[in-house]
Amino acid sequence: MRVVEKRIGFLSFGHWQPIPGSQVRTGQDALKQSVELAVAAEELGVDGAYVRVHHFARQLASPFPLLAAMAARTSRIEIGTGVIDMRYENPLYMAEEAAATDLLSDGRLQLGVSRGSPETALRGSEAFGYVPPEGTSDADLARDKTALFLAAIEGQTVVDADPGMTGGVSGRLAVQPQSRGLRDRIWWGSGTRATAEWTARQGMNLMSSTLLVEDTGVPFDELQAEQIARFRTAWAEAGWDREPRISVSRSVLPIVNDTDRAYFGGERSSQDQVGILDGVRARFGKSYAGEPDVVAEQLAKDAAVRDADTLILTVPNMLGVEYNAHLLETITRHVAPAIGWVPPEQRKG
Repeated sequence: MRVVEKRIGFLSFGHWQPIPGSQVRTGQDALKQSVELAVAAEELGVDGAYVRVHHFARQLASPFPLLAAMAARTSRIEIGTGVIDMRYENPLYMAEEAAATDLLSDGRLQLGVSRGSPETALRGSEAFGYVPPEGTSDADLARDKTALFLAAIEGQTVVDADPGMTGGVSGRLAVQPQSRGLRDRIWWGSGTRATAEWTARQGMNLMSSTLLVEDTGVPFDELQAEQIARFRTAWAEAGWDREPRISVSRSVLPIVNDTDRAYFGGERSSQDQVGILDGVRARFGKSYAGEPDVVAEQLAKDAAVRDADTLILTVPNMLGVEYNAHLLETITRHVAPAIGWVPPEQRKG
């Protein structure tokens, strides 16, 4: 039986809206509070602070300045994305930004990328100037850009030198700066079992999606566990010489006081949800809400949570830093130990 050391992180979508009850009313609020929550999470022993990237929406959109600010205010916690839509990115400029952010954080960057998810913008990436070549798809565009990005952060040469500026020396140049080890900390957000196998063949870590764009009739956690198993098999067959990271995301809402009860008592689904997304039958995972001991027991039985090394907790960021810090503290004290998580200071090695 595989014994997996658990890490936990939080994931914020960075929503903001000037509506009643919102503690995050502006884009500035969303950015500054994301940094403050990372600081609070580090103090609680949480392992990772992740942000979701969405364009043309009142959500976080430009991750690297935010991640650099998080790095400047923290010293231990991993910082990352879940995920960046590669259709929108210039791969070489992104390689520069990622390396700079990783160097500023002393190697704490965990960068999740993918083809992206359904969005409010119609052909949004085309508005950024990126159109898939004729005969190819958005998925092809994202994968091609990812391949160039990975080559750039590996230090491969990507452009010819100008002998007129190099004293007559010709050759090829790599993107600068370079950050050692960053290539091993890139994750792909995968929504199918086939994509998980592709991710393994590329040597990227697996960030299993909050929804799977397929439905075989089995519960979400079991389908996700199968995805993880296929990823591990493909990883071993590819012959990579390191152990990959695997994350799953869950909404975990333990109720310990009247405020928790007012927000989440009876409002969350305890069952998987199945629907049609982009014309494809998709399965969404359930939320875990209730008394801490009940939530802990349910989460410990989640097949995918057992098989992953990292559990990413989606947080209701519009409720503000103080409430979300309380939520994370409740989880670290009363829920996370049930899945094998221990505070960083108590870990061996």
